Amino acid sequence: MTTLPMTTPAALSCARAQWPDAIAVHDAQWDTPVELTWTALAEQVEAFAGALVALGVEPGDRVAIWAPNSYHWPIATLGTHCAGAVLVPLNTRYTVSEAQDIVDRSGALVIVAAGEFAGVDRLTEVLDSPIAEHRTVIGIPLSSSGEDVVATAERDVTPAEPDVTPAEPDVTPAEPRRSLTWQRFLDSATPESTGLARRRAERVRPYDLSDILFTSGTTGAPKGVLAEHRHTVAGARAWGANGGLGPDDRYLMVNPFFHTFGYKAGILPCVLFGSTMLPLAVYSPSEAMKAVAAQRVTVFPGAPTIFQTILDDPQRSAYDLSSLRLIVTGATIVPAVLIERLQTELGVDTVITAYGQTETSGFITTCTADDDAVTVATTCGRAFDGMEVRLGDDGEVLTRGAMVMRGYLNDAKATAETIDADGWLHTGDVGRLDARGNLTITDRLKDMYICGGFNVYPAEVEQVVTRVPGVTEAAVVGVPDDRLGEVGRAYVTTLPGAGVTEHDILAFAAEHLANFKLPRSVVVVDAFPRNASGKILKRELR
Repeated sequence: MTTLPMTTPAALSCARAQWPDAIAVHDAQWDTPVELTWTALAEQVEAFAGALVALGVEPGDRVAIWAPNSYHWPIATLGTHCAGAVLVPLNTRYTVSEAQDIVDRSGALVIVAAGEFAGVDRLTEVLDSPIAEHRTVIGIPLSSSGEDVVATAERDVTPAEPDVTPAEPDVTPAEPRRSLTWQRFLDSATPESTGLARRRAERVRPYDLSDILFTSGTTGAPKGVLAEHRHTVAGARAWGANGGLGPDDRYLMVNPFFHTFGYKAGILPCVLFGSTMLPLAVYSPSEAMKAVAAQRVTVFPGAPTIFQTILDDPQRSAYDLSSLRLIVTGATIVPAVLIERLQTELGVDTVITAYGQTETSGFITTCTADDDAVTVATTCGRAFDGMEVRLGDDGEVLTRGAMVMRGYLNDAKATAETIDADGWLHTGDVGRLDARGNLTITDRLKDMYICGGFNVYPAEVEQVVTRVPGVTEAAVVGVPDDRLGEVGRAYVTTLPGAGVTEHDILAFAAEHLANFKLPRSVVVVDAFPRNASGKILKRELR
């Protein structure tokens, strides 16, 4: 009986053995499209891992990635794991101060950063900020036709000694160096360091950390979710099996790789099931439809708004979308009519919805191919294989099983408050279960709202808003929005005569918060509605 891989290095090794000449990644976003077989991808991963080892990265060290979707992502992700290190994804919408906070708290020693994306040059921002101090910065090129700008930030940390044993050849760590372009970094791997990386990959165990994904907490400070390889791989396998993924599938990846939806429900299922990855950095209906038609895409997950824009696009008939067989959506309420339109107008055989949290690697419940449109649209389905779901006395959704995190980074108190003594993770969501075990989310115990598919926790936004001179108190709530589902509205009280305007508050927030966290409107009130204990009654503000 074949043992299923429970680490990402083992999964890549199996993919290379099973589908050596099949296409693992096709990235058409470059001057010359990049196409890698599973053998070629594994070789690039080994080079990345070997370069990390040569740099002095030790097992357990952290490597951060701040870049949009491209073929570099699976190489860097799997290369980090094969070196025994831990991945720290950074949201591409973060401001540099938000990114620095996460880099500092995670202890990341290496930063992989891309150049201009969505109007912001992240690589330059990193190099011009304290993030680059005492760290190595690897710059992803802006095009395949040439090297990106040579970086100028000094790296002044002496790399640690590699974990060699007397029986292994010495690996001399690289000298402190300036930041490196992507290709120069890969070229820095040596036969010795690459050999050591291979041995490290073989020694990665299911209980080793695979990644730290940060998600905002109700206190306003982002919390680092500690996931082990066994959590990550179990979730990816359950997701891929539920969708019937296989080597003949071509998977269009519009969900960002820094998120569980793009990373653990995207890159990793493809590795486990041999499907071809087709990354797309910037979503637009036309670009997505063009990719589906040209690449004969079969699998296309995304937020409901993505598919709504495609269905409503007047140019849709110009594209052949008949290759699509599976659409997976979620993250917000899905109208039943949307499911029906996807099946009838696009002819998609299988449309399913799912529910998860970063604390569960993104996987708690899911619908299946056998579910009808109403079930898919009105519920989050049943527990994934390996997971259990029940409701607490107050209706809170509780879950436990193979995908539940180890805990929060350096926060034992928050971990204990989230995972009880019996291993049940308290999601903070309120729901109901039907006779078949289908979960429907009805409310939130906490005040989090979802903007464009991203969780936003008002406490974090409120901390920023109350730093505006003249603002005395703030309360942020989510309000309905036709395009994004929900957006933030900030209610504030101000000092008499302060003259604080909506523009002042929104401009200040834009300097310190990612776009999806920004309030879209501000309302100045004389006083907040409060309960007997003085707590602001946000339900009345809504």
